[in-house]
Amino acid sequence: MGAIERWTRRRLSDSLVSAWEWAGRVGVTGADSAYASRFQQVGEGTAFGFPPGTSMGERWIRIGANNLIGPGVVLSAGMWPDEPLVPPRGWALRIGDGCSIGSDTALVSRIGIDIGDDVTFAPRVYVTDHNHEFAEPDVPIAHQWVVEDPVTIGSGCWLGLGAVVLPGANLGRHVAVAAGSVVRGDMPDHCVVAGAPARVIRQWDAATGLWDPPLAEGRGRAAPDLPPGWYEEVAARRAE
Repeated sequence: MGAIERWTRRRLSDSLVSAWEWAGRVGVTGADSAYASRFQQVGEGTAFGFPPGTSMGERWIRIGANNLIGPGVVLSAGMWPDEPLVPPRGWALRIGDGCSIGSDTALVSRIGIDIGDDVTFAPRVYVTDHNHEFAEPDVPIAHQWVVEDPVTIGSGCWLGLGAVVLPGANLGRHVAVAAGSVVRGDMPDHCVVAGAPARVIRQWDAATGLWDPPLAEGRGRAAPDLPPGWYEEVAARRAE
């Protein structure tokens, strides 16, 4: 490769990186955008990162206020775009207020994924309320209809990198899910779960005010309160 060709490729590469970073800044959209208008509801102060993930069935998805939804996040309701869903609660996916959803996370709903307030998702988390059945041995699994079971993720939860939440999972408030865990069933408030399948490995006892097993010394500091308008300010800065 000659010097001119190397210089040209380097300049082109730099330009492409700069253009993608620029698109990431200006591509952030909010509650008043055309993209947000596809959804049943999007609360004030919510921002969608760029590029958005592939969404489907947006008319059955409700999103609260002051959420940060990262690039590539999939928000899906239904098995195909025009499926005539009739979710029992009037929505198939509900996201509360003040949540942070990491990049490339997928929330795949059909009858009811209910996410509380102030829930944090690391990147590449997968949550679904339905899966294909496999009971018929002579029928390909992809051709068998789905089994469904609503999912609840309580307020204040934290889901680590690559965690999977399966149909029927019911996470209480302030549950920490370790990276790579596979969660199904009921998980109590104020606990840490890990593994595949996930199990409780640490829990806070309200009667004693202590963790079992105990936390390391110095753990448990409260985060500083975010100032009013923090989410809106972050979204505005990214859009500049």
